[in-house]
Amino acid sequence: MKAPGSTAIAGLLLLAASSAAASYLGRQEVDTFVAEFAERHRFDENEVRDLFRDARAQQRVLDAIARPAEAKPWHAYRPIFVTDSRIRQGLEFWDQHAALLEAIEVETGVPAEMLVAIIGVETRYGRHRGSFKALDALTTLAFDYPPRSAFFRRELEQFLLLVRDEGLNARNISGSYAAAMGVPQFISSSYREYAVDYDKDGRRDLWDSPGDVLASVANYFRRHGWRPGEPVTFAVEPPDTRYRDLLSRELKPALTLAQLHEHGLVSPERAPPGPFTVMELQGADGPEVWVGHYNFYVITRYNHSRLYAMAVHQLGRALRERRLQASARTTGQ
Repeated sequence: MKAPGSTAIAGLLLLAASSAAASYLGRQEVDTFVAEFAERHRFDENEVRDLFRDARAQQRVLDAIARPAEAKPWHAYRPIFVTDSRIRQGLEFWDQHAALLEAIEVETGVPAEMLVAIIGVETRYGRHRGSFKALDALTTLAFDYPPRSAFFRRELEQFLLLVRDEGLNARNISGSYAAAMGVPQFISSSYREYAVDYDKDGRRDLWDSPGDVLASVANYFRRHGWRPGEPVTFAVEPPDTRYRDLLSRELKPALTLAQLHEHGLVSPERAPPGPFTVMELQGADGPEVWVGHYNFYVITRYNHSRLYAMAVHQLGRALRERRLQASARTTGQ
């Protein structure tokens, strides 16, 4: 999630949170939301009101959303996720679920290392799933976080629908500060849209079913246009600064091979077909310049951040390389 644009806004948000009532009921915008939601989706209004009577404003939710990891420079962000311990744990997870990962890769075209890397970055393979009560987090952000209140009110609505769809207890669900849930950290709208019941037990369980977890991540990638067999990104060493003319805030790739060549980034015979995007990341020793393919853009659909997508890519690549090395050693013996 994106942080607010200024410390002044953050200060106002903290003031609003500190003055929030003990219960959200009684606030006009909350009561209106409850009444309209219950009527629109045929919920018992009294049951919905009871939920919001229990919901509490969470200062630490507002603190967390004001300091996202994605605000860090690349040289500080990468060491959070691409580490020896996370690679080691990822290999253990891969070994544990090797047959399942292979089957899902064959079915969807999404590489096993990408699936493992996503949940490695999101929850360290299920170890850290979030300690915020989802109902509290969403209610706080929906009604006490003006910069994105519209988005989080929609997610709050999706959460209540998800609870009914899946037979969940709204009071017992925990997740991230933005109410991303389960091993793959799906927000409510993504859960409803992309989660799958891979193990065919009648539930889409993103907490305790490895099949549902991995297949749901693969389905998310597939539905966003993952291109099997195509690359993700590659580093380049520009001869000058002309490449900066190609930099853009837009994540979706739109550059052609000819444009890359004109700006001294790559020769036509060495690059696969586009479209491309050009990125400049702040490395420890200066700028790093990368060219992203469409599959890089697909990773950003999971989290709208180039840093996030690069961390997933590099963790996945490290996992694949280590696994191949271990296999070669075993074969050699």
